Amino acid sequence: MSVFEKAKAKIQELFGRAEEVYGQAHGDQAAEVAGEANRLEAEVEEEELEREEHGDDDGLAGQGAVR
Repeated sequence: MSVFEKAKAKIQELFGRAEEVYGQAHGDQAAEVAGEANRLEAEVEEEELEREEHGDDDGLAGQGAVR
């Protein structure tokens, strides 16, 4: 995983959040929806990058049932 990929995803998330807030503040539904879409897309990308870095390990493998 590249540091640049993480930075790109974070910037996209922040831009999306800013656009979403702008839309809310100015009553611009289109900007609000577009911002939310950008933010959610970036969050998914960040999660995928984290999953690649750490694998799909949920930390529970081999632990058995909790009683």
